Amino acid sequence: MASTETRPVITVLTAPDEERPPGLDPLFDRAEVRFAWDADTLRETLPGTRIMMVTDFRTDALREAWPSADSLEWIHATSAGVDALMFPELVNSEVTVTNAQGIFDRSIAEYVLCTILMFAKDFPHSIRLQMAHQWQHRDTERAQGSRVLVVGAGSIGRQIARLVTAVGMEAHGIARRSRSDDPDFEAVHDNAAIPEQLGLADYVVIAAPLTPATEKLFDAKAFQAMKPTARMINIGRGPIVDTQALVEALQSGEIAGAGLDVFEEEPLPSDHPLWAMENVTMTAHMAGDFIGWKKALTEQFFDNLDNWLAGRDFFNVVDKASGYVPNR
Repeated sequence: MASTETRPVITVLTAPDEERPPGLDPLFDRAEVRFAWDADTLRETLPGTRIMMVTDFRTDALREAWPSADSLEWIHATSAGVDALMFPELVNSEVTVTNAQGIFDRSIAEYVLCTILMFAKDFPHSIRLQMAHQWQHRDTERAQGSRVLVVGAGSIGRQIARLVTAVGMEAHGIARRSRSDDPDFEAVHDNAAIPEQLGLADYVVIAAPLTPATEKLFDAKAFQAMKPTARMINIGRGPIVDTQALVEALQSGEIAGAGLDVFEEEPLPSDHPLWAMENVTMTAHMAGDFIGWKKALTEQFFDNLDNWLAGRDFFNVVDKASGYVPNR
């Protein structure tokens, strides 16, 4: 609901070492803006706050400071994942939560396509040979005709399906409900079909949100169901994968490789065995981060703020019971 106040109170919650989001200057003419970076500062800024912009998607500060939220109506998370915000008090409240769905979708899909092509063309090995000044001719795989299973057929998963289909791969999805007439997937299967579909896929891409249902979804049993030639790519959330089970699957040859952007523990410890595995590619939780992404997040927040001020419906409203934005 729109505020009747000309200057609503907005609190921006950032990580302690994070700079203020770029592009916020116009907000100071429209609202009283407060900044917080931990539970203590948030307790001071929350009284009277009607809107929150949360840029730290890992923070527990809001849960700790929640009793101070006496006027809160809307929280916008500048991330696709909102698992850190889904504590019972907020879930059971009347506060609306929106997220950054749409900002990172294409960039993440490009990352996934790049990772698939790197595996198919054996680029990690080529780079190692280049660094060693070694000339070694060899044959590589064709990506065309490969079957890609996208676990999480939401907006990110849909972009992934479009890109892999464009280069001749066959995209299948996993969602809560199956559907055979999806415009971007060959088929979308329900969760019960995961074991069967894992055994058919050449590439398994995790694009699901972190919820109680998906935590450690990829355990030893899941890797055993996969083809020994298959590669797993995780751009969802680290805790969806049981890291120890993944390491053992890679070491034993149960799966052929993994492309990882997210991990159970971040940063990944420097002595972790994943670092030394030649069948693993890793990046530092950056699959969706393109040049200018922080400003794009601010602009998206302004678009929804315009809706709030005008009394219009929000976009990207999170179903707090499930922990993500339902498919449109």
